[in-house]
Amino acid sequence: MDISVIVQLYNEAESLPELTAWIERVMQENGYTYEIIFINDGSTDNSWNVIEELKKKNDCIHGIKFRRNHGKSPALYCGFKRAKGDVVITMDADLQDPPEVIPQMIAKWQEGFDVVYGKRLKREGDSFFKKFTAKVFYRTLNKLTDTEIPVDTGDFRLIDRKVCDALKNNISEKNRYVRGIISWLGFKSAPVEFIREKRFAGTTKYPLKKML
Repeated sequence: MDISVIVQLYNEAESLPELTAWIERVMQENGYTYEIIFINDGSTDNSWNVIEELKKKNDCIHGIKFRRNHGKSPALYCGFKRAKGDVVITMDADLQDPPEVIPQMIAKWQEGFDVVYGKRLKREGDSFFKKFTAKVFYRTLNKLTDTEIPVDTGDFRLIDRKVCDALKNNISEKNRYVRGIISWLGFKSAPVEFIREKRFAGTTKYPLKKML
């Protein structure tokens, strides 16, 4: 297995077929062997039924269903435990993280980087308030801690197998902040820049209350 793609999702039934086709196309065009692991984080829409249908069409697709919503970090950790790839890629389900960036991430990994994170040049569709608060949050956080977390990034990243194993086996915290812990582990990292597009369908799962 070359690549494990972990997609955490909550109420993204409309986006899943398009996202899956997009990932499949990139994998096939580049000759990668792969698996896609959908973590259904307690969705209340038709997301799980869509995943079940996608699994019937492609043996590389797997699904894990949470009975209730646990949040992004627990869902990603569940994916880390399940992933078998030499590299693991995490991405959102709303098509704002373009799969075409994956070959660039792989190229960086082949240069010797253990963590390759997507760095946003633009955030199409996000309000000024959301972009401003994100900017303030990460810059404030970096002033408060001796672990530098890359700014203008999200959960679109590639990690090497050894990073995935370190996350699974060496971190016992209950409330895990994935972006911070990956930086804290200290592996060699590099960015790949991309333009974050508008979401394909649905609405953001991070309204003002959750952001606060």
